[in-house]
Amino acid sequence: MADRDLPAVVAVEGRIYEFPWTEGNFRDALRSGYDAVLVEFGGSLVGYRVMMYGPGEAHLLNLSIAAEWQRRGFGRQLLLACLHDARQADAQTLFLEVRPSNVAGIALYEGTGFSRIGVRRGYYPAVGGREDAWVMSRPL
Repeated sequence: MADRDLPAVVAVEGRIYEFPWTEGNFRDALRSGYDAVLVEFGGSLVGYRVMMYGPGEAHLLNLSIAAEWQRRGFGRQLLLACLHDARQADAQTLFLEVRPSNVAGIALYEGTGFSRIGVRRGYYPAVGGREDAWVMSRPL
């Protein structure tokens, strides 16, 4: 992912989330050197991910698949690529947060070996207030 990709990324983000990352969020991630990757197929943006690395760990900050490409296995493949890349970066654990209301995301993460290890209260913006985040991890 590069600055030139941000308009397309932000457009996808805005179509699939009620509270999407902003162009500034993505730009800050790029400026911080986070691992930001696009998935394209046939010239179309299918999805993307943003990960950051720390000593012995990786943190998946955003994994998204465009609405028209969902339920075709792209999310799973992108998540498996995250696991591979985190291992290559010598991480021993991959962490992420997910909304409890994101049933499909939770199924994807649990289906690839993640388990719930904690809760961040009021982490996400939500209609009428805030929503907790489940913290999940997977040993690598």
